[in-house]
Amino acid sequence: MSRNFYILAGSLLLFALLAGGMALVPSSFQPGLPANASLWRTIATFFLLCGLVAALVGVMTNLFEQVERHSEETRQAARRKRRNRNS
Repeated sequence: MSRNFYILAGSLLLFALLAGGMALVPSSFQPGLPANASLWRTIATFFLLCGLVAALVGVMTNLFEQVERHSEETRQAARRKRRNRNS
């Protein structure tokens, strides 16, 4: 599950880099596109923030999955230990 968030974060950060690069390109090279650099910077900032949030969600999801996996292994080990003691 966290892998999907990492892929989403990477894609959004790539788009942020592209939008940031578009803010540096002169308006004569952008026929038919918004030539306002502040608009491109705003879009880049939005993509950057969304990418960072997606990465944070991916990290938190990964941590919770590890905790859940560890607690399940601990529960199974305790169950095996009780069975061996009772046998």
